[in-house]
Amino acid sequence: MRVVQRLFPVLAIIVPLLVLIIAIDRFGSPSIQRVTTEALIRLVFAVGLYIFAGNSGIVSFGHMTFCAVAAYASAWQTCCRMLKPITMPGLPSFVRDNTIPLVPAGLISIGLAGATAIVSGLVLMRLSSLSASISTLALLFILNVVYSNWSTVTMGNSTIVGLPIYVNVWVALACAIVVILVAFFYQTSRWGLMLRATREDEVAAQASGMSLYWSRLIAFSLSGFVAGLAGVLYAHFMGTVSISNFFLNQTFLIVAMLVIGGMQSLAGAVVGVTVISVVTEVFRRAEAGFSLGSLDISIPPGSQELILAGIMLLILIFRKNGIMAGRELNWPWPVRQDHVVADGTGSGAATPVGDRA
Repeated sequence: MRVVQRLFPVLAIIVPLLVLIIAIDRFGSPSIQRVTTEALIRLVFAVGLYIFAGNSGIVSFGHMTFCAVAAYASAWQTCCRMLKPITMPGLPSFVRDNTIPLVPAGLISIGLAGATAIVSGLVLMRLSSLSASISTLALLFILNVVYSNWSTVTMGNSTIVGLPIYVNVWVALACAIVVILVAFFYQTSRWGLMLRATREDEVAAQASGMSLYWSRLIAFSLSGFVAGLAGVLYAHFMGTVSISNFFLNQTFLIVAMLVIGGMQSLAGAVVGVTVISVVTEVFRRAEAGFSLGSLDISIPPGSQELILAGIMLLILIFRKNGIMAGRELNWPWPVRQDHVVADGTGSGAATPVGDRA
């Protein structure tokens, strides 16, 4: 029972998510399943960003960099072998002239994204909170400029096509569950607790012997690996890769999901992705138009962005810590105090580790 209580915050996320996907797979239309798959891929990215931003309190605007690195790396390895010598002649010959199987290609791509996060983090994590946030944005701009102009390798602003499509709702769900578990066990680990302590009070944490630099670097690197996984999923969900898909629009959308759901809790990241995905899809369909009896109704183009901005403003005004307000989904029933801890206080192992607003 204590194991269930300890794991309840993550089980309370995974079980409803699993039930929802089963229902959508059984009763949903192909378009609904496609929207759900895309939402799950965004959930993978949002949880990856939460691992660093939620635990450290530093908002990163550059994690789309790692997503792009992995997506392009997977495209180089798996797209049509006959097209690469023509469209991307600058690739190394062992990549240009060969096609690598999907699983090894995915693992290599995720590893490359994680390595990029480690190398960049060695420098960026030495900066203070605001400076680190701005520097991550600079990292994104650097990648965008390089990939947009490296036409012999990335095709510049053109789109790489011909990627095998194997990501469906179940593949995306499996990856989402894995990264949710990774995020939960990280935040309850020694390094996760140290990082959360630095988020609350840097001076006190450092005075207690905690390493501000190494705790942030570990989280930044781990979140880079997860962002790389999201990039691989996105590339093989769309079947195409374009640098325009990995820039400010997607970055700010994911950040908005975290802010609206609550950046300081794992449950907040999941709730934020769910709410924003539903809102954007509803108003996207409203922009396309729908029939109500004999009336054809549609809203002006761009309305979903305005409505999303309005929701974000309302959240920041009336609930500045997001919908979940930094709380996890804790055990809802009273816990028997039948366990006496070593210090003799008699306090039971009642509540899983997590933020409490």
